[in-house]
Amino acid sequence: MKIGFKRHKADRTLLKVCGATTKADVELLAGAGADLVGLWHGVADGPAEVSVDEVTTLAEAARATGRLEPTLVTFLSDVELLRQIIDRTGISWIQLHAYQMPGMIRALRASVSTDLTIVKVLHLRNGKCLERPLIKAYESAGVDVFLLDVVTASGQIGSTGQRLQAEDIADVVPTFSKPFLLAGGISADNSADYETVVRHPQFHGIDVDTGARNHFGDFERKNITDISRGWRTARYVEVA
Repeated sequence: MKIGFKRHKADRTLLKVCGATTKADVELLAGAGADLVGLWHGVADGPAEVSVDEVTTLAEAARATGRLEPTLVTFLSDVELLRQIIDRTGISWIQLHAYQMPGMIRALRASVSTDLTIVKVLHLRNGKCLERPLIKAYESAGVDVFLLDVVTASGQIGSTGQRLQAEDIADVVPTFSKPFLLAGGISADNSADYETVVRHPQFHGIDVDTGARNHFGDFERKNITDISRGWRTARYVEVA
């Protein structure tokens, strides 16, 4: 399955699960209701970091399920290196999870296929979006979708398990002309806390990692199916 965000139907809520490192992870996520799988590369000291060869293998496995779209999740900002990785892996979604600047995104957009979906993470600390002054520049540079996530007091970004507050999201999304995904402490039980967010016309899905895992840090099918059901994501009827 190939999910092109530019052709994505607004009435479907996507479920992205981050941090797969094995084919078994990929197969579990495909069966549990995920739409996209995040593959970490270039994430310094990341617990789910995989090599380019592994990204290639896992991306092929994801596409072979007929259900999952592989997504490269990276802190890298070297445009030529990213172009080479995209060409080698066949990735058509990339999530820029660090503090990459609009100029870098513009250069990446110019160097790759127009079919590439570029996701830019926007980081919120203490309820404030750190990249807020750059949002319009990101949009004009070629970002297709934003992803809202927490940065901790210590500066940690990604897979923090910490929640965003609905009022803080409501403060920043009116500045968007692009769709957005929501991350940060997503669970099966807290969708009701984000009712106003879910109703926003630009809301297109959720991104989970910590909430998809058990106490041992492994993906748990029930957690994922419960999240799919609780948030009524694209495949929740299928996996219910």
